[in-house]
Amino acid sequence: MVTTDRLRIIFFIVNVVGGVAVLGSYTHGLLTEVALRSKLWGEVPEAWRPLYTVNMFLAAGGYFFFTAHFLMRALPSGALFFNRLGFEWIIFLYATFLISSALWMPLTFSMMKVPSDGIWFAIRSVLTVTGIASVTLLVSLFASNAERGDWLFWAAVAGLTPFIIQTAILDAVIWPRYFPLN
Repeated sequence: MVTTDRLRIIFFIVNVVGGVAVLGSYTHGLLTEVALRSKLWGEVPEAWRPLYTVNMFLAAGGYFFFTAHFLMRALPSGALFFNRLGFEWIIFLYATFLISSALWMPLTFSMMKVPSDGIWFAIRSVLTVTGIASVTLLVSLFASNAERGDWLFWAAVAGLTPFIIQTAILDAVIWPRYFPLN
């Protein structure tokens, strides 16, 4: 059995390494692909772009609330998810959405340079995986035996809401409909 301290360290490492990978892939892509970065929006209507931008900031801010809940409430209490899964489940979900998020921008720039069905499939896959992992995180939150009565639980729910809107709806469903394939 893995100790709480060891799980906390693993969770911290996944968040730091995964966060650096996501932010690093975005920074690298935006700095090295200057001529292509305006095309990342695809054909998403101009009027919708502020919605995306505001929600991105809400999702990023929400990340801190749901992460705080898992770290400060679920982990120390030994919460179970779906009556059988330990905190390793949460670490797995974080690793899943962080890895898939880090892959999106490099794949998208590759698609813009040399379009292919394989790259398009990979883009759709990482967006879908990210969305599924974020929705599963919310379901896991409600399917845990962790305390629901305190403010941090409800802050986690509130934080996951724009995160899910971003990953599962705006990114995985809407953005691909407006991204030109050639």
